[in-house]
Amino acid sequence: MSYTALYRKWRPAEFSDVKGQEAIVTTLKNQITTGRIGHAYLFCGTRGTGKTTVAKIFAKAVNCERPIDGSPCGECPTCLAMESAASMNVVEIDAASNNGVDNIREIRDEVQYSPAEGKYRVYIIDEAHMLSTGAFNALLKTLEEPPAYVIFILATTEPHKIPVTVLSRCQRYDFKRMTSDVLVDRLKELVAYENVEIDEKALRYIAKKADGGMRDAISLLDQCIAFHIGKPLSYEMVLNVLGAVDNEVFSRFLRHLAASDTTNALLQVEEIVMSGRELGQFVQDFIWYMRNLLLLQTSEVGSEVLDLTEEDWLRLQEEGRMISPDALIRLIRLFSELYNQMRSGVGKRVRLEVAVIQATRPAMEQSLDAVIARLETLEQKVAEGVTVPAQAVRQEAAAAAPEVIAEAAEPVILPQAEWEDLNLIQQEWPRICGSLERIATLSLAGTRVEPKGAGSLCVVFSDNLNFNMSKTVGALEQVKEFVEQSYQKTLTFDARLAVHDETVPAYVSDADLAVFHTEIEIED
Repeated sequence: MSYTALYRKWRPAEFSDVKGQEAIVTTLKNQITTGRIGHAYLFCGTRGTGKTTVAKIFAKAVNCERPIDGSPCGECPTCLAMESAASMNVVEIDAASNNGVDNIREIRDEVQYSPAEGKYRVYIIDEAHMLSTGAFNALLKTLEEPPAYVIFILATTEPHKIPVTVLSRCQRYDFKRMTSDVLVDRLKELVAYENVEIDEKALRYIAKKADGGMRDAISLLDQCIAFHIGKPLSYEMVLNVLGAVDNEVFSRFLRHLAASDTTNALLQVEEIVMSGRELGQFVQDFIWYMRNLLLLQTSEVGSEVLDLTEEDWLRLQEEGRMISPDALIRLIRLFSELYNQMRSGVGKRVRLEVAVIQATRPAMEQSLDAVIARLETLEQKVAEGVTVPAQAVRQEAAAAAPEVIAEAAEPVILPQAEWEDLNLIQQEWPRICGSLERIATLSLAGTRVEPKGAGSLCVVFSDNLNFNMSKTVGALEQVKEFVEQSYQKTLTFDARLAVHDETVPAYVSDADLAVFHTEIEIED
C-alpha cells in the first residue's frame, strides 16, 4: 500500500477533530441541529487553517442520516459514501483551474435537479477569488435564488477579491491562524499515535515555522520524520532539516550589527553559508528575532506571549540595552526589503552581504533611516566625550531635514488650481515614491517637486546619478500612472538637476492672497 502523507492521514473527519476554530465549528453545528442552514457560505483564512476540511465535514453533516449533536455520525451509508468520494451530492471545484463562465454555467444547469440521495447538493468552490468576472456574474443569479436543496461554500485566502455582490449573499466565516499551543498539542497527539520521539522544543519550532497553519505544521513534521526515519528527533535535527539556525546564532549576528562590526558579521554569513543553511530562511527568522526584541523594548509583553524560553528571554533583555528601538526598526526595514529581494532566488549571498555592510556602515547610505543612524552615532560620541566637528553635525542635520536648513526664498504666486496640484503631490510625494518599483523608488531619493505650468510639475534631482537612473527605469512614467490611478489627476512630470546652492521658494495661491486686502511688496 502506498504511503499517505500525514496531513492527509490526520485530516479531521468530524467537527470534534477540528482544532483552533471553535467558534466557527459551534456555529455550524448549531445551524445543523436547529435546521437553520444557509444557502451560501464564505470561508476565509490563510492556508492550512481548515477551510476546505470544515466545508467537507459540513457537507457530510447536512446530509447525514443520523447526525450526533450537529456532527456527522460517520457510519450511515451517506457518510460512508462521502468518505470514499463516491457521493454525487458533494461537488468540489478548484477555481484556480476552472474559473471560466462555462464552468459556472455547468453548475447552474446541474442545480436544477434535486439530489438522488440525501438532502442537499453541496458545491465547494476552492480558491474562489480566482473566478473570472464573468464567472462571478454567472454565479450571482444562482446565489441570489438557489433551490432549497443547494448549498454553496466558497473558500478563499483573499476575500477582498470577491465582488461585493457575492459577499453580501454569503455568510462569512473567518478562519484564524492557530496559536503555537494549539499546534503543539495537535502534533503531540500525532507523534504519540505514530510512535515518534521528539523534543518539545523541536515541536515548538515546527509550530512557529508553520505560522498558524495546521497543514503546514504536520507537513513539516512529516518532512523531519522522513529525514531521520526511526530516530528520536532533537531540536538540532529539526533545524538541520528545515535549514534553520538556533537563536544563539541570531543573537551573535545582531550583536555584530549593533556594534557596527562589519568583519565579524560577514564572517558569520560565511559560517552560515558553509553550514548549508538556507539564506532566505535565515533572514526571515532573523527578522522574527528582531521583532521579538522590539516588542520587548516597546511594550510590557512577557516571555509567554513571545513564546520564548527563559534562556532566550534573558538574552533578549541584555540585547535590548545594547541597541535602540529606532536602530532596531531600521534593521527590520533593511532586512525585510532584503527578504523580498531574495525571493527571486538570485544572488542571495551577495544581497545578504550588501545588507550587512549597509547595516554596519550607515554612512554609505542616503536613506532617512541611515541619516538618523549616523546622527545617533554622533550623539553617542558626544555623550562619551569625543570631540565632534560642528561641520559634521550640520551635514547630517541637513541630510535629515534639508527643508529646515535651506535658505528662505521669495514667495512664488501660483493660480489656485496649480497650487492645489502642487500641494497634493508635495504632501503625497513620499507615498508616491514608495509605491513604485524598487529601482524607481531608489532613483527618486532626495528629490522634490516644483510647479511647471498648468497640469505640469517638475521633479528636481540633487544627484546626477539618480537623475540619469530615473530616465533609464522610467520613474516619471511610473509616477504619472500612479497619480492617475490613485488621485484621478492627469499631470505631466518633467525633471531637472538642482543648481548648486539654489534656494527653495515658498509657493502661495492667488486665492489665498485675495483674502488679504493688502499688497505684497518684495524688496530688491
